[in-house]
Amino acid sequence: MTMGALHDGHVALIRAARDRVGSDGAITVTIFVNPLQFGAGEDLERYPRTLDADLDICRAEGVDVVFAPDRDDMYPDGRPQVTVDPGPLAGELEGLSRPTHFAGVLTVVAKLLNLTVPTYALFGEKDYQQLVLVRRMVRDLEMPYQIAAVPTVRAPDGLALSSRNRFLGGDERSAALAFSRSLFAGVDAAPRGKRAVLEAGRAVLETAHGIDVDYFELRDPELGPAPVTGEVRLLVAGRVGATRLIDNAAVTLP
Repeated sequence: MTMGALHDGHVALIRAARDRVGSDGAITVTIFVNPLQFGAGEDLERYPRTLDADLDICRAEGVDVVFAPDRDDMYPDGRPQVTVDPGPLAGELEGLSRPTHFAGVLTVVAKLLNLTVPTYALFGEKDYQQLVLVRRMVRDLEMPYQIAAVPTVRAPDGLALSSRNRFLGGDERSAALAFSRSLFAGVDAAPRGKRAVLEAGRAVLETAHGIDVDYFELRDPELGPAPVTGEVRLLVAGRVGATRLIDNAAVTLP
């Protein structure tokens, strides 16, 4: 499932889908810029729409079906009266600054799953909170779909690929590298424990210029409180100019 403006991260999803279903399986890519997940003052109108280029990528990657509905197809009566309640996790992390975001995400994901009826639905780990909530929705509502995660794809300089990266000017793109570098610093500090992970990452962010940090946190893999040992997830988000970016990394605490 995508909002279009496809890049190498989406290509990784398509290729992971092909690896999963084989040459005889069918891959569907959905392209829909979902208005429900954009809050007031966010970038709905300027979000990139590049359908012709997206179709070229899908053809080149052997996609079988592209489902690209318009707004009236998805929401024929305007804003739907019945939506998916994403639960308490939706009020944390991304939800603190985007309180309606995940209700919009889960509503459209539920609709697209039911319209396309896949066996597997692949999501990138870059949008990690979204991935956790989609898995929880499918589990809690007994939906017959298997959710598969695909690792984050990064540019050679470490920046996580995102359709919003095209909004970054030269200086802004350089500033945005502080987010991935803070994660890498945290991962490198993991052998020294939880506190060292947070201190190392925050040191990178505190000395960076041109960014506004929303959060830098350690959580468990389901985004509950982080334990002091074992597998955890390090998450960061913030703004560079008018562009909001998120990123995360897996960390193993000794």
